[in-house]
Amino acid sequence: MPMSDPAATSVRSTSFGNRGLRLSADLHLPAGFDERAQWPALVLATPGSSVKEQVSAIYGSRMAALGFVALTFDPAFQGESDGIPRDLEDPATRAEDIRCAVDHLVTLPFVDEDRIGLLGICAGSGYAIHAALTEHRFRAIGTVVAIDIGSTFRKTPPSGDLFDTLRQLGHARTAEARGAGARRDPWIPDSLAAAAEAGITDHEVLEAIRFYRESAHRHPRSTNRLLFRSYSHLLAFDAFHLVPQLLVQPLQVIVGGKPGSTGQYAAGQRLFDLSPARHKDLFVVDGAGHYDLYHRPEHVGPAVARLAGFYARHLMDA
Repeated sequence: MPMSDPAATSVRSTSFGNRGLRLSADLHLPAGFDERAQWPALVLATPGSSVKEQVSAIYGSRMAALGFVALTFDPAFQGESDGIPRDLEDPATRAEDIRCAVDHLVTLPFVDEDRIGLLGICAGSGYAIHAALTEHRFRAIGTVVAIDIGSTFRKTPPSGDLFDTLRQLGHARTAEARGAGARRDPWIPDSLAAAAEAGITDHEVLEAIRFYRESAHRHPRSTNRLLFRSYSHLLAFDAFHLVPQLLVQPLQVIVGGKPGSTGQYAAGQRLFDLSPARHKDLFVVDGAGHYDLYHRPEHVGPAVARLAGFYARHLMDA
C-alpha cells in the first residue's frame, strides 16, 4: 500500500458514551475524505496515562494517511473524558470504552461496518485484546509493544512486594472511606531530574520520561497520575488468558527488537503463541525499544508499513 503524507489528513472532534459517561474523541480522516463514500475504520487504544493527542494521534494520523478513518479517544476518567474519580485506570472500563467506540463508528454513515479494525499500543494493546475476545465486529487486530498491564504490575508492584501493596490498598481505601483524600501516585517520575534524585537509571523509564514529560509530545491533560485504588483492578487483570479460546481474528503483533524492562518483547511473543488465528504475524522492529515505537520516525515507519499491509489484506480487501 503506498504511503501518503499524514499532514494531508484532517481531524474532526467527536464524542461517544460509555455507561452514562461522555468520552472525548477525535476522528482522523484521510486526505480527500468524502462522507458519501464508505471507508474502512480503526479504533486506537492508548497506552496507560496517555491522552488522545499523544501516541494514538501519531499512529492515527499515519493510518488516516493510508485511507482509514481512525478513531482515537481519551479513556473514561482521563483527559477530556467524563468520569469521577479522576485518574482511575480500570481494565473493565477501558475494554468497554473500546466496545463503545465501535458502537459509535457503526452509527457513522461513512464507516463500512464490515471493515473495522483495532489497534492497541502498550497497555492499550492488552485492553484491546481483552475487548476483542468478545467483540468480533473487529475484523482484524493489531498491537504495538503490547503489554498485559496486570501481569506487569504483579511482577513489579508499586511497593516492591505484591502482598504489601495489597495491604496498602486496604489501608488507603479505609482512609478514603473515613474522609481522607484519594492517593494518586506518578506513573513515572515527573522529570529526568526527579528520576536522577531517586536514583533511577533504567533506560526504558528514562525514555518514558523524555517522551511524556520532556518532549514536544508532553500534553497538559496527561496528568502522569494514577489513582492508587486502580491497583485493586489492575492486579487482578489478565489480558491474554482467554486468547486461545476466543481471539480468532487476524492478528498482527509488532514488538521492538530491544526487549527492555517493560516486557513488551516477551508479552508480544506470548500473545502471538497463544493466538489460534489462522492469519497471524509477529514483526520485530530491529533496534527499537518500547518508547522508540511511540514516536521515532525510523521505528514508527516500519511498524506502520507492516500494519498497512496487514489491514489492507484484512480490511481494505474485505
